Amino acid sequence: MTDDTVSPKYTDGLVHVVVQDAETNEVLMCAYMNKEAFELTLATNVAHYWSRSRKKLWKKGESSGHLQKVREIRIDCDCDDLLLKVEQIGGACHTGYRSCFYRTIDGKVVGEKVFEPSDVY
Repeated sequence: MTDDTVSPKYTDGLVHVVVQDAETNEVLMCAYMNKEAFELTLATNVAHYWSRSRKKLWKKGESSGHLQKVREIRIDCDCDDLLLKVEQIGGACHTGYRSCFYRTIDGKVVGEKVFEPSDVY
């Protein structure tokens, strides 16, 4: 990080992250990072997150191969939310869809299924 880099504010050790396709601007997923995940993401240009359910660090795509190559990181005005603009390799959603936001509130599937979870997990 450079001297003028803005650092995220962590709440309970975490910062909220919105992940967006760098080319299409499609929102792919939301997640959380702790400081270690943020620093690994900066160092490698590959998205790393903190799993609240598993209570562990994870690299997006470590088991599926569906990596997120980070092209840009933005921070909101309060420094408590991050926006990752990524090149998504494969699907972002563990259910097999390109985006976690693949259905409308009434259940209509509007997203593209790009893989079968049983093939990669």
